[in-house]
Amino acid sequence: MTGNFKNRESADAIALTGLAQAQDRYDAFLCDIWGVLHNGERSFPAAVEALRELRRRGKTITLVTNAPRPKGEVAEQLASLGVGADCYDSIATSGDVCAHAIAARAPGRPYHIGPERDRPVFAAAAALTAHDVAPVALEEADFAVCTGLNEDTIETPADYEAVLVACRAKNLPMICANPDLVVYRGEQLVYCAGALAERYEALGGVVEQAGKPYAPIYRMAIGLLEQARGKPLDIDRILAIGDAIHTDIAGAATMGLDSLLVTQGIHRVELHGPDAGALDADAYKQFVASHGVTPVYRIGRLAW
Repeated sequence: MTGNFKNRESADAIALTGLAQAQDRYDAFLCDIWGVLHNGERSFPAAVEALRELRRRGKTITLVTNAPRPKGEVAEQLASLGVGADCYDSIATSGDVCAHAIAARAPGRPYHIGPERDRPVFAAAAALTAHDVAPVALEEADFAVCTGLNEDTIETPADYEAVLVACRAKNLPMICANPDLVVYRGEQLVYCAGALAERYEALGGVVEQAGKPYAPIYRMAIGLLEQARGKPLDIDRILAIGDAIHTDIAGAATMGLDSLLVTQGIHRVELHGPDAGALDADAYKQFVASHGVTPVYRIGRLAW
């Protein structure tokens, strides 16, 4: 395959059965994690092996995730799922972007909306400033940080209406540490921080987004690629891989990056039907048209 495909007018994308078909065009890769490499409960061995093969061929890989935690925490989770450090060079997380945003608001103090497991983001922020940025009660807060739902397997955004209204009454700006609206944990669809941030904006609140599809996480990720390679990179030689069209694919398009959509991820029911069978070509065309963004490539599951 030759030529630059970013500005193709077709509503379709080049169908791949494996990365081997396109890898020669790229020196570096930005790869989503949840939905591409694992589903929160188990990893996808073919996807992990594809990244290993890229690195064996001298390619550079930064994993890019909307996980609201620092990269060290994400690396530990990946290792526990069988995704070793041998299949990537670095990790860019929305948690790390969020930590910088928290530190930038110091000496202001945050109110935290989210589970205890996300508290390491505040420790990461503390390492960036001499001020105390540990969460405080809503009454004392200068801004809010939303990392997710406390009990995301049973709660919905409606359970947070009262706290969001209270934050809005205080006119607190919000940092959203995970712009994803939903993800699959195993086979269960669960809400993410982005769903709460969306409701907060509907209430008139101001939200600063830390992850994909927004530019700060891409600037961090590309910087990590260049750091690993030891030199600047041509943007046309970077491929972004992801399974969410409104974050991974839209974000890549905004940054001028080629992209590969994994269709058996978050959108698998829409694109493959409830039984996750073959791609429904008509559904796919309607899907990308409705989102106004088209990936350069598409693949069912990431593989070599």
